[in-house]
Amino acid sequence: MKTNKKTTSNCNPFDFLTEEIIFTILDYLNDDPFSKKSFSLTCKALYSIESHHRKTLKPLRAELLSRTLHRYPHIEHLDLTLCPRIEDIMLNVVSLACKDALCSINLSRSRFFTNIGLSSLVSSCFNLVEIDLSNGVELNDLAAAAIAEAKNLEKLWLSRCKLITDMGIGCVAVGCRKLRLICLKWCLKVSDLGLQLLALKCKEIRSLDLSYLQITEKCLPSILQLQHLEDLVLEGCLGIDDNALSTLQQSCKSLKTLNMSNCHNHSHVGLSSLINGAENLRELTLAYGPAVSLIPLSTKISWKL
Repeated sequence: MKTNKKTTSNCNPFDFLTEEIIFTILDYLNDDPFSKKSFSLTCKALYSIESHHRKTLKPLRAELLSRTLHRYPHIEHLDLTLCPRIEDIMLNVVSLACKDALCSINLSRSRFFTNIGLSSLVSSCFNLVEIDLSNGVELNDLAAAAIAEAKNLEKLWLSRCKLITDMGIGCVAVGCRKLRLICLKWCLKVSDLGLQLLALKCKEIRSLDLSYLQITEKCLPSILQLQHLEDLVLEGCLGIDDNALSTLQQSCKSLKTLNMSNCHNHSHVGLSSLINGAENLRELTLAYGPAVSLIPLSTKISWKL
C-alpha cells in the first residue's frame, strides 16, 4: 500500500492527457506569452510540447534566428519586422528550417536580402501563401521574378518597391495565378501595361491597391473584368477622371469598397455616374478629394469624407 501511495503521489497529471488536449490548453494561453513561457519551463516534456505547438514567431534579433527556428520547427507565420538586417543567408536558414510548414512571412521592415535569398525561400517553402515585401526600395524585377516561383501565393504586398517595373509584375502575373490580394502602392514604375498583364493572368484577385500609381483609364477595363474584385484602392491616382469613373460604372458589379482619396481630377458628375451603376458598392472613400456636395446620398454607402 505504501508503494502504491508513493507511485500515485509522484504521478504527473499531464501524463494522462493527449498531446491534442495539451495543445488546446496552450491555445487559451496564446494571448499571454508569460504564461506560455512558464508552461514551457515547467519540465522537459512540456518544453518540447510547447515548441511543437507554436505556429507564430516574431524574433527580436536576427542573430538568434537559426537557434529560434531550431526550437520551433512548425512555424507557419514568421514576422521579421523586428529584424531590420536580414541577409540572403538568413533566408536560406528559414527555407531549410520551415520548408514544410511556413505559410506567411513579413519582411516589410527588413533589408539587405536580394532575389537570391527570395528565390531560395519560395522554392523551398512551397506552402507560402502570404509574402510582405513592403518598403523594399532596393528590390527590382529580379526579385519579382523570384517571387513568381511561389505558385501557391495568395497575398502579396509590394508597397514602395519603386524599382519593380511592368516586366516584374508580368513575371508575378504569370507565376502566381492564385493571387487574391496584391498591393502595389507607390510602385512608381508600374503602369497600365503591368496592370493589364496582372488582370489577364490572375483571375482570382479580390483586393487590389494601386495607390499613387501613374495609371490612366486604359487599365480599368482589364481590371474590371476581374469577376471577384471587391476592394479597389485608387488613392492618389491623378489619371483617374470622369471618363474613368464612367468605365467603373459599366463594369464594377462585384465591387464593394472603393477608395479614391486624393484624386482631384474628377467631379461630382463622374461620381454620380459611378454610384448609379455600382449595384454592390457599400463604401466609398473620398478623403481630400473635390467637393462632393452635389452627389446624391440615396445609396447604401458609408461616406468617409
